[in-house]
Amino acid sequence: MGSNTTEAHPIIANRIKKAAKSGLKVIVIDPRKIDMVKIAHRHLQINVGTDIALINSFIHVILKEGLYDPLFIEQFTLDFEKLEKRVELYTPEYAASITGLEAKDIVETAREYAGSSGSMIAYTLGITEHHCGVNNVFDIANLSLLTGNIGKQGTGIMPLRGQNNVQGAGDMGCLPNQLAGAMSLTNDEFRTRYEKEWNVVLNPQAGDTQTRTFDRLEMGELKALYIIGENPLLADVHMNHTKTLFEKLDLLIVQDIFLTETAKMADVVLPAKSWGEVEGTYTNTDRRIQRVRKAVEAHPNIKEDWEILCELSTLMGYPMHYNNSEEIWDEVRRIAWEMYGGISYERLENEYSIHYPCPDEKHPGTYIMHERFHQTEPLDKKSPFVPVDYTAPLELPDEEFPFMLTTGRRYESYNTHSQTRHYAAGVKIKQTEETVDIHPDDAKALGISDGEIVQVRSRRGELEVKAKITEQVVPGLVFMSFHWSETPTNVLTLNEYDPISGTAEYKACAVSISKIS
Repeated sequence: MGSNTTEAHPIIANRIKKAAKSGLKVIVIDPRKIDMVKIAHRHLQINVGTDIALINSFIHVILKEGLYDPLFIEQFTLDFEKLEKRVELYTPEYAASITGLEAKDIVETAREYAGSSGSMIAYTLGITEHHCGVNNVFDIANLSLLTGNIGKQGTGIMPLRGQNNVQGAGDMGCLPNQLAGAMSLTNDEFRTRYEKEWNVVLNPQAGDTQTRTFDRLEMGELKALYIIGENPLLADVHMNHTKTLFEKLDLLIVQDIFLTETAKMADVVLPAKSWGEVEGTYTNTDRRIQRVRKAVEAHPNIKEDWEILCELSTLMGYPMHYNNSEEIWDEVRRIAWEMYGGISYERLENEYSIHYPCPDEKHPGTYIMHERFHQTEPLDKKSPFVPVDYTAPLELPDEEFPFMLTTGRRYESYNTHSQTRHYAAGVKIKQTEETVDIHPDDAKALGISDGEIVQVRSRRGELEVKAKITEQVVPGLVFMSFHWSETPTNVLTLNEYDPISGTAEYKACAVSISKIS
């Protein structure tokens, strides 16, 4: 669901394709006819932003046809009656009227998912980058929990991480409500451990999300911003608004490996070493921790990210000194031992990778999460269903802006192009510029030919881009990535956010497309 897997996660896509050849039944749920459709058993080409209506309808069918295990529900879950009541409205016919699908396809998909010996749901930004992204995830969890597709091999929920160490970054404290080691900041016991180790008193209140931080910039509450390894000027929605916020700052610091669009605005740029120039660990999308080793020597005046942070901290009055990345990792292992206590560099050298939680050296690592759901003894804490309702995208097409724009990634250019546009000589690139992907029927109605430069306009901005006529999109839907600084797609996107996570609604905004005379 919501995953253009071949372009955004090609290694995982290759494994899915290989499994499909061995009999895995793949169902693709996506507004576009992505490459994964070629190996799919079924493609549910839903309208953008209608995921909850579809999932609720799956649940409706499963409940009506008794395709769940009442004993599992009784033993391991809470609020089942609330879920039943909430999805009563979402008949296949009603969901079909919202999603644009056939009711029979909804029914058959629900039966297949619930009736198999094991079903897994893989999703990514097509689920989370909506104003209701958290509710989308809740509903995926509802479906998985209802059918018992959790906690055993070949089942579960697989949120595909957008970059190779996103999971590790979050686990090491880059989330506003967590300490390094994936420990809750608000948990008094955990926080006390860190306070003793670091000889400081930590604020128990969760920090701000990026969205909230930008709100405070706009209100004038924050005067300085320190950005590490991000390019928000190109990556964030409503680019003109982001640029205005950065221009208001008294101090903008950017720490990165290339002079990105954001770094060009900075008062201070701190050059850091790249992934190939450092030692450390990566944590991938399934909690697998692996070592990364230095492959090349860096420029002598470049420092590792942790070295820069330690020197700044020391200058600001709190001495921080480590000799290498292993010392930092061992500190995390010591404090957050429940998660990492048994994962030493020595074990990673010998065993290649280990899945956390791994509390001690004798523990093999936790290959499958939530196995407690399939144990015979009663649980201390049951898992509640979180019923949710469908809400339409916040900006829908109208007479002035008749197309729905959805955004995503393209295979070669990778996110904001910060790393991948610096190609080595001799590397051949298939796509060297951005396009707006438009259906042949829409192109014909507008008199637009393939490769023609057109204007794309929203309520927030406009740009010129080459048209690509393709049946990957349906009539009324257009697609662009936000990789190219020459074609900054995020001048168009909507600055509305999920109220819980702060994630922007990248996947849905209204635009117009016109020929350039």
